[in-house]
Amino acid sequence: MKNDWYIYFISALLISFVLFLPKSYSADTNTVSSTVTVDKTPPSANSPSINSVNSFICRSGVSGAVQTQILGISSGMTIIDLNCERLLLSQTLFKQGLKVASVSILCQDKRVFIAMQNSGTSCPVYDPVKKVSLIGQEAQDFWEANIHLRPDYEDIKDQIVVKEKQKGTFDDIKDFGLLALSMLVFL
Repeated sequence: MKNDWYIYFISALLISFVLFLPKSYSADTNTVSSTVTVDKTPPSANSPSINSVNSFICRSGVSGAVQTQILGISSGMTIIDLNCERLLLSQTLFKQGLKVASVSILCQDKRVFIAMQNSGTSCPVYDPVKKVSLIGQEAQDFWEANIHLRPDYEDIKDQIVVKEKQKGTFDDIKDFGLLALSMLVFL
């Protein structure tokens, strides 16, 4: 028990550290520790994604977004591809054996109409006066008589006006020639 004093000494030392040291090292000031989180990330407006995976849709997705410090706006829409729809309808009609209807749908595009005219094949047309559909030479005669109904009318309108002016000029020259000839005959 000679070593008992050593145990007492260590115990007293530990008790004094526990009781007296925290008071002597603690501060008597009022310190408030708080964590303030400030969101420094830039604002963002995300555009919606518009997917058109199916080839029979004939639509394209367009989206956009604008973001300021206060307000963000995003929008999306689809745009119809008329040429795709025309090709799809024509293909479907052709597969069902309706070849004239298939060509008729394609002829609504002025490029196809011009190509058909250049190849000597006229686009089919419905004559509302006769209430009958026309193909071949009858359709060609209809298109020549009703130029204003052609899909490419806006493109050829100026050419038609020039031709009519030239035709009028030739008629004037012919009339002048006849007048001069008649004057020579009577002299």
